Amino acid sequence: MAVVTVIYHSQYRGATEALARAVADGAASVPDTDVAQVRVEDADSHWERLHDSDAIVFGTPTYIGGVSARFKEFIEKLAGEVWLKRLWLNKIAAGFTVSAGRSGDKLASLQQLTIFAAQLGMIWVPVRITGGNYSSRGSEDDLNRMAGYLGVMAQANIDEPSDLAPPPSDIRTAQMHGHHVASVTRQYACGRRTLPVDYDQWALTTARTTAPQPASLYDLVPKPGS
Repeated sequence: MAVVTVIYHSQYRGATEALARAVADGAASVPDTDVAQVRVEDADSHWERLHDSDAIVFGTPTYIGGVSARFKEFIEKLAGEVWLKRLWLNKIAAGFTVSAGRSGDKLASLQQLTIFAAQLGMIWVPVRITGGNYSSRGSEDDLNRMAGYLGVMAQANIDEPSDLAPPPSDIRTAQMHGHHVASVTRQYACGRRTLPVDYDQWALTTARTTAPQPASLYDLVPKPGS
């Protein structure tokens, strides 16, 4: 069974959480897939789940042209043992973001998420379809109406609740992406376990025996004079 975890930060009206739920629903529609949602503020209770995941999908609102501070705080927890010992090497990764603006500089957030994944040795999965609403025959109801490719881009009006914003087309796009990520993960996980390589097998076994709370870089690197 492929294990997929959606970890995200959501604040204010819950637009990012609505997308996280949609991604998880899409992933859960793929047979033999174990899916869970984890808020970044609850990460310390879910390290074993994260270490054992075959795929981790990152979700954050775009604030002032970048990921939220709370999400970045979670990422910096990975900068010690997880990064240094390559505990998440070759896990599948993907991402989604939302802002009130049509652009909102969401691409910058997705680029940050991709770089975070690359720093950890993860393998990024993009959106599988072309952008929607490309012509006079298109509409706001098209899938991928924001034409995001690196990850899911959604838009949520600031004066509407999360049951209305993001709109249904963005929710369906997130569901589609969750399904795609889980499908790729299932294929990849099967091949990864059937055809292991020595360095990857080390990462797999080490991740499952690491302490629940990953050590920070300050814990791992000798202090000057020590």
